[in-house]
Amino acid sequence: MSAPVISRTRVVAAPPEAVFAVLADPRRHPLIDGSGSVRGVTRGPERLSLGARFGMEMRIGVPYRITNTVVEFEEPRRIAWRHFGGHVWRYELEPVPEGTKVTETFDGRPSKAPWLLRLMGVERTHPTAIEATLDRLAALVEGGLVEDSQAGEAADQRPDAAGSDRST
Repeated sequence: MSAPVISRTRVVAAPPEAVFAVLADPRRHPLIDGSGSVRGVTRGPERLSLGARFGMEMRIGVPYRITNTVVEFEEPRRIAWRHFGGHVWRYELEPVPEGTKVTETFDGRPSKAPWLLRLMGVERTHPTAIEATLDRLAALVEGGLVEDSQAGEAADQRPDAAGSDRST
């Protein structure tokens, strides 16, 4: 059984450095999460780098904690992480005249249990959650709440863009 690969793309009206600054700051992940499952950071660096480990508070039905490891890091073009399950969350950034083309991908191919991903319904839930994440990312970055090279003081404000209660 093949594992799912789900991608969505959106143009964000900001330079790649501003978008990357949000993605490389795990404290900002709950702000942009369109699935409703990412609740907060439990541990890790303020800024991610290749090999960095960071813990997140999550909720998919029940609360739990998970540790992710950054497995791809090319500033300001690509960042990806995975946890013990093996599947990868990847963001690829490409400068375009309008700002940055951001592609978010859930890559289930390296998963240790691709059958479980299918059982969880990721092919049904993830497209909508990814689209909501990209919308929230754009709202945060375009709203001027993020500086190009560092997180601003507005990190605790969730953007008004519509979110989703679907799990990722």
